[in-house]
Amino acid sequence: MDRRKMLSLLGITPALAAAAPSYAARAAEPMASTSARGDFDPKLTILSPLGTPPAIQLLGMAPRPKSLDGKTVYFVDDGFPGTDVLMKEMVAWFNQNVPGVTAVYRLKSGGFPQVDPALWAEIKAKGDAVVMGVGH
Repeated sequence: MDRRKMLSLLGITPALAAAAPSYAARAAEPMASTSARGDFDPKLTILSPLGTPPAIQLLGMAPRPKSLDGKTVYFVDDGFPGTDVLMKEMVAWFNQNVPGVTAVYRLKSGGFPQVDPALWAEIKAKGDAVVMGVGH
């Protein structure tokens, strides 16, 4: 195969491929000899585009209630396909097997990442526990 075609397939221009050995040889020389000649190797600074993420504040889990008797449990569906079937089945099970618990099914507006302020306000005002269905 022609060397130029091979280099172009690899995304390397022949000019860079020819210059690479001489640059590598100069970089391997001790620093004192390069400064004595008066020329220098360029210094590269590389920054990560990801940056530094902020510190994560860990939160503990909410304390479990001693009993669900007389409590209201919200079963929230975020709209992931099939989650509604599971949440409705759980509400039906609670209504049949645990009569002292008020089980409420709600569909959250938007998808998983969107916030539903009206639903969260309702749960804070009337609910004691939440089962969140988020798909997978």
